[in-house]
Amino acid sequence: MRTTKRMTAGALAAALGVSVLAACGESDDSTSSDGAKSKSVTLVAHDSFAASDSVLKEFTEQTGYTVKVLKSGEAGEALNKEILTKGSPQGDVFFGIDNTLLSRALDNGLFTPYEAKGLDQVRADVRLDDAEHRVTPVDTGDICVNYDKKYFTDKKLAPPQSFADLTKPAYKDLLVVENAAQSSPGLGFLLGTVAAYGDDGWQGYWKQLKANGVQVVDSWEQAYNEEFSGSAGGKKAKAERPLVVSYASSPPVEVLYADPQPKEAPTGVATRTCFRQIEFAGLLQGAKNEAGGKALLDFLVSKTFQEDMPLNMFVNPVVDGAKLPALFTDHGAVVDKPETVAPEKIAENRDEWIQSWSSLVVK
Repeated sequence: MRTTKRMTAGALAAALGVSVLAACGESDDSTSSDGAKSKSVTLVAHDSFAASDSVLKEFTEQTGYTVKVLKSGEAGEALNKEILTKGSPQGDVFFGIDNTLLSRALDNGLFTPYEAKGLDQVRADVRLDDAEHRVTPVDTGDICVNYDKKYFTDKKLAPPQSFADLTKPAYKDLLVVENAAQSSPGLGFLLGTVAAYGDDGWQGYWKQLKANGVQVVDSWEQAYNEEFSGSAGGKKAKAERPLVVSYASSPPVEVLYADPQPKEAPTGVATRTCFRQIEFAGLLQGAKNEAGGKALLDFLVSKTFQEDMPLNMFVNPVVDGAKLPALFTDHGAVVDKPETVAPEKIAENRDEWIQSWSSLVVK
């Protein structure tokens, strides 16, 4: 399979020309295997990782460790690099492996088991490795179809809300999706249809989507910022598709970075088209600063970090009691029943599903 691409909603901010992070610390000046003398801990992450400087400074004040963030490409690319350097990792903690790729990381033995302090406050439904604690859940995000409110208002047409709606003649030639072989949202949307229609029904569903004029592009950036008429980028590009696969948290981003900020988000979410992504972090096998890595994992599930994530990476906290900012509660979509697929089933079928999807939809 080609490298899977992971783009968080936080990348949407970057695509709008907004910088969301500049977070690096001192280099690690110690080679101590137990981390006792190390002044920094290195977090290897995908390119969409973001955190407030003040929050990382608080971690330093609490532990004495400075966080050095090493961005290593998109999630699939970053994971591949760690697999290639197994046992001699680039850093101490890896952040950004999600449930669509989790089995690859675990099967390759990339992580040293560690039960993070505060894990008991993390929701049980996202603790997919609770027996061995090789990874720690950090955040969730929902991949969903977004719609351009103005388009549907002008056309006096109700926006679609479900997978089934997308195949109706009223929505012909309106939807743009990402290539499931290259894009994480694209793969997530494919998995959502597998969950909704089952092993025997998802291919038939995609045949209907293709017949209804679905457009497939390589990346989330292209789909959202060039082809989707509801986004700021799409408006500039004079995009013509009012439906796109993005995130449930994309509407708050459109509000946050608009000038002036609208009272209502210009985009909405079809809440019955959603697939739940869960992102994890883990202590890398062979980490030079194991003690610092453990302290960082503890911090990632602290309320301080959890409440900082939404406006930096536009993802949802996993810790009970962590508060969402008003921007999320006012403009984000609540997805009560997202589709899910067990990581074991994804591991067994991912490549075959992608190959079949490509033959059906792309070729």
